[in-house]
Amino acid sequence: MNSAQIDAYLCRLGAARPARPTAEALRELHLLHLRTVPFENLSIHLGEEIVLEEKRLLEKVVGAGRGGFCYELNGAFAALLTAFGFGVTTLAGRVYGDEGRLGIPYDHLALLVRTVDGGEWLADVGFGAHSHYPLAFAERGDQPDPGGTFRVTAAGPDAAGVRGVGGGEGGGGPVAGDVDVLRDGRPQYRLEARPRVLGDFTAGAWWHSTSPASHFTQSLVCSRITEDGGRITLSGRTFKVSAADGSREERELERDEEVLAVYRERFGIGLDRVPTVRNPRNANRNG
Repeated sequence: MNSAQIDAYLCRLGAARPARPTAEALRELHLLHLRTVPFENLSIHLGEEIVLEEKRLLEKVVGAGRGGFCYELNGAFAALLTAFGFGVTTLAGRVYGDEGRLGIPYDHLALLVRTVDGGEWLADVGFGAHSHYPLAFAERGDQPDPGGTFRVTAAGPDAAGVRGVGGGEGGGGPVAGDVDVLRDGRPQYRLEARPRVLGDFTAGAWWHSTSPASHFTQSLVCSRITEDGGRITLSGRTFKVSAADGSREERELERDEEVLAVYRERFGIGLDRVPTVRNPRNANRNG
């Protein structure tokens, strides 16, 4: 990233340039990212190409003021953190489905971030409803967060009986085995210990963008957390507002002008047309 891109990224987040790559600086950037850059899958339904290259991700997230899904959001965030001197390792994950089955390889992209004050943190600004702050990667107890109670645990064998092994010394990543990330006692995803690069996730991004079996092709979602710790979500034409205390309101948007106004005014996304679901076989399922 060049200086102009860094300044533009920080301007979008409403963040100051961190003096040092510390845990506190990471926490602030993580929270501001979740507040300002929405989790959204609109490109899939607008026919826009998704390219997992740093230049293209920055053009979308910073230049065009858009959001994205995990590969895009965590990919762009990794570039910003690296520019500030954080140690960043890209990890591949598999998301747990409704029946506890793990998804495809390269199903999810998350970040292991090392800070100058000695911490290792799981940073994830691309999973939709998740932790508001980075999670201590080596901590195996409960980690309270505004988004729930989280736990990082050693993973057991997968359905094939295979147990993940560490990334190995010298790889720039963790050396322990695979881990499961739980929210309020429910497993969310499993992270492999082996470090990856952005290009490794191309097949996963393609599958999620094109397969009729992917929930991303079956539904429209645009979501971010709010300054008071709640969340706003536009799911198709249903606009949902959830408060930090758990109360929730929702309303249906009848006119295209209303939908475009919510994208513009609540998410900062300017569109010239309302996206329509690419594969409506199961359009009521959110990402």
